[in-house]
Amino acid sequence: MIRTGIIGYGLGGMAFHAPLVAAVPELDLAAIVTSRPDAVHARHPAVQVVPDAAILLADPAIELVVVSTPNDTHFALAKAALEAGKHVVVDKPFANTVAEAETLRALAEAQGRMLSVFHNRRWDSDFLTVRKLLDEGAIGDVTLYEARWDRFRPALRESWHETAGPGGGVLIDLGPHLIDQALALFGPPQSITADIAAQREGSLVDDYFELTLHYGRMRAILSSAAIVPSPRPRFAMHGTRASFVKHGLDPQETQLRGGGRAGDPGHGIEDPANHGALVAGDGTGRAIKSERGDYRLFYAGIARAIADGAPPPVTPADAIAVIRIVELARQSARDGRTLPF
Repeated sequence: MIRTGIIGYGLGGMAFHAPLVAAVPELDLAAIVTSRPDAVHARHPAVQVVPDAAILLADPAIELVVVSTPNDTHFALAKAALEAGKHVVVDKPFANTVAEAETLRALAEAQGRMLSVFHNRRWDSDFLTVRKLLDEGAIGDVTLYEARWDRFRPALRESWHETAGPGGGVLIDLGPHLIDQALALFGPPQSITADIAAQREGSLVDDYFELTLHYGRMRAILSSAAIVPSPRPRFAMHGTRASFVKHGLDPQETQLRGGGRAGDPGHGIEDPANHGALVAGDGTGRAIKSERGDYRLFYAGIARAIADGAPPPVTPADAIAVIRIVELARQSARDGRTLPF
């Protein structure tokens, strides 16, 4: 059992990290750093609540530390955890800059510690379905891949997500999910073109982006917007054999937020009403049953990486590539030009 401590019990700690760590037999959810002990004990009555991260990092029994805090704190907390000799999982984004991310990678290597980033959306039901269709050749040669994450949030919120600074805005919040998925499917692009904007009245951060990743003749378009009453397809993939179009989001977040457990019989299984459609060039089509999503696979991979020295399920190099694209996207939007990766 790998004794694990989580720093932070907001949405990430409550709905993702705590229930997933608790669901992996090789991991022992031992402690959570938060000022909300009642919230922790409502779902995890046996877990110790620690008031300060320094106390957790000083505990020699804790082997793995999960950083699930506001974006601007990821670098400092992950650095402190590595310096304390802990294995570390950092919630996305890995860091706010490539320079910070490179510093963490070098420190993990020097300390001989495992370091990974929680790009959990690789284990979404819809993304696993997209990957399966590509592996089977059902789409043919892909010419256009679109991944969009739309919301209808026209009113501003009091949240660190909407605070001006390098850790705020939708590009650094949702962008890493979409970017990591594209890189997992297609590898690094040749170049990047970006459009980034603040569309809501009074917004201090970006709430819209559209990135185009150039892969020869193929284009991968990644986008998110905050004022979309009728969301665009979550995935739309087009190729020489067929198109695949899919609406709706993976159900795991909703299930976990509602108190469900990752091992529940229906966990990660999507409502058939949200299944995507594969349409051939002659117009004939069929529904494609979504694969079962399972975020536990990320933490099962973390346990293997610590116990057996296997590569982590998301490597620091993977996560650094994501942050590099975020940085290039900002420069591209600022300069109004396409930039090489």
